[in-house]
Amino acid sequence: MSRTPALFVGHGSPMNTLEANGYTEAWRAFGRHLPRPRAILAISAHWFFGATAVTAMARPRTIHDFYGFPQVLFEFDYPAPGDPDLAGEIVEAVKPEWVGLDRDQWGLDHGTWSVLAHIYPDADIPVVQLSLNALKPLEYHIALARRLAPLRERGVMIIGSGNVVHNLRELKWNQPDLAFDWAERFDEAAVEQMVLAPGDILKLAEHPDFARAVPTPDHFLPLLYLAGLAEAEGRSVEPLVRGYAMGSVSMTCYGIDAGMQLRQDPECAARLPEGVPPEQSNM
Repeated sequence: MSRTPALFVGHGSPMNTLEANGYTEAWRAFGRHLPRPRAILAISAHWFFGATAVTAMARPRTIHDFYGFPQVLFEFDYPAPGDPDLAGEIVEAVKPEWVGLDRDQWGLDHGTWSVLAHIYPDADIPVVQLSLNALKPLEYHIALARRLAPLRERGVMIIGSGNVVHNLRELKWNQPDLAFDWAERFDEAAVEQMVLAPGDILKLAEHPDFARAVPTPDHFLPLLYLAGLAEAEGRSVEPLVRGYAMGSVSMTCYGIDAGMQLRQDPECAARLPEGVPPEQSNM
């Protein structure tokens, strides 16, 4: 049975939208080598609020949900069409869980378009975004992912966008390739778990570095969707990109049915803007 690949992308700074570095080169390789999907379902760390919803507008707006970055980033537009029919499919696929149709509130945030700007720069593939319900436990997200798995048989590429390690308070913005030892330990544990037993991904919550690596759940949750897909389908997960940024961010990317081994040691990573406290940048 043919399934469209699924990805988790460590997106890092919004500046990656405009930068050419090892990570963005890898993302562009995704677009060159992976089959073109019918549509994309994006699950971004940055739509994290108290409900489960999916964008259902024909023309989602480009949301610039960050602070302190150069004006050229605020002017960036990713004019991909939406897909109201796919939004309806998602609502049906996850029943009896409820998903609301968002026809006019959200759009595509930078967790989605900073990555898609490189994977599919022409913005000609329909994109819908699924929110992360902040009121639900971790188990809910894995269960929801299982219900989404059949979409991959219908030509839908599911892309989670976050960062496995994401601690903005400890960022060293002027050291783009730095990795703290605790960040490396946790990211290595996540790789081992995803490769060997993605269905047991929540064992990572018991890791001694979990609280430091995942001080808030928003950037970790998209990984759970890839784990849930892999568990539902009995598929293996492959690390596609490994690397770190600014000490306390992991840039690791994973794939299911992606079949590639991409650049392992990116030469650089995009930086945060100088003079802006990292926790205020909404990276």
